[in-house]
Amino acid sequence: MKFSLKQLGLYFSLVTIGGMFGGSAVLFASSFLIPQKRVFQELKSITLGSVPETNVTPKVGGVIGAVGSNENVNFVASAVQRTGPAVVRINATRKVANPISDAFKNPLLKRFFGENEEPIPQERIERGTGSGFILSQNGQLLTNAHVVADTDTVQVTLKDGRSFEGKVVGVDSVTDVAAVQIQAEKLPTVKVGNSQNLIPGEWAIAIGNPLGLDNTVTIGIISATDRTSAQVGVPEKRVSFIQTDAAINPGNSGGPLLNSQGEVIGVNTAIRADAQGLGFAIPIETAVRIANELFTKGRVEHPFLGIEMIDLNPNKKQQINQDNNFKIKQDTGILIKGIVDKSPAEKGGLRRGDLILKVNRKLVKTAAQVQKIVESSSVGQILEVEVNRDGAIQSYKVESGAYPSK
Repeated sequence: MKFSLKQLGLYFSLVTIGGMFGGSAVLFASSFLIPQKRVFQELKSITLGSVPETNVTPKVGGVIGAVGSNENVNFVASAVQRTGPAVVRINATRKVANPISDAFKNPLLKRFFGENEEPIPQERIERGTGSGFILSQNGQLLTNAHVVADTDTVQVTLKDGRSFEGKVVGVDSVTDVAAVQIQAEKLPTVKVGNSQNLIPGEWAIAIGNPLGLDNTVTIGIISATDRTSAQVGVPEKRVSFIQTDAAINPGNSGGPLLNSQGEVIGVNTAIRADAQGLGFAIPIETAVRIANELFTKGRVEHPFLGIEMIDLNPNKKQQINQDNNFKIKQDTGILIKGIVDKSPAEKGGLRRGDLILKVNRKLVKTAAQVQKIVESSSVGQILEVEVNRDGAIQSYKVESGAYPSK
């Protein structure tokens, strides 16, 4: 469709103005984690590194197993050869409203340009690219929710060049996990590893499609484990994260994070835009559990208590006491900083200022541990929460509720 000179003039004016405001928005957003509610935009701007897990220190120049016959095949190449064929590229599209079209609805613009100008399309197509990996030989794939949520088409391309139409079985925005199905048989699959005993400093290998460059491999280490969603900058998420310094580039979202044996230990999910070398992955146990629920039920119910927690230290204690009029004496612990109105926690008797000591008689030391216990429970389950309230140890029974949908 051709535009008139007047339309093009307005178009470039709007683009220029939009660029000015857009630049400001990018600067503002850079202090937060990339994945946000405008999920489709992140298809081009979100990525994550990889994390490997191993109890054996591999020789960087050594040959592992029987994979490859070249003397230069090291543990990274071996891991990639084992897992790479099961890593896919995901191309997605969706239709969105055309803002230029809305601008021409303004009566003043109509008077300026005239009523007979050729109409501008009401919709435009947005395109994005991400990664994923194959869980089963019959075409079950796992990726990030922000890669495929609210899309109209999903195209899955394998390393061998075959391409299939993907069906989004379900998405869970709370954990950023999605399940996709393709119609194929005897597909290569990944080997699922264990992320529970990861140690900072272990190798991390990421495979994905950054910037559309298929089958890109990057390597780093595990920087930390059990990062809470609040620490990462996405408090609305209900998952702890693996932190890695593996190279981060757009398009790796949904790809696997491997250990040195080529086993998947995480799902590349997010980066911190305000720093380099800060990437985060969803632990594979959480991702597979959510994906299985999506494949079987099409949705996921998350249990929740309705509390905002913070891990105390001496500096935080002083600041919190000043800001909230608390009288906390302990320097460490898990503080309930806030409680949602009419939430299970409020109904169960918990209060702001309580220090959580145990959940279901299990000693807890971090908010991440509490979150894991709650997330592993089921909706309607009774959780026994022991707290320190003003120096007195008290126990409360709280019935977990369903995490409210947005």
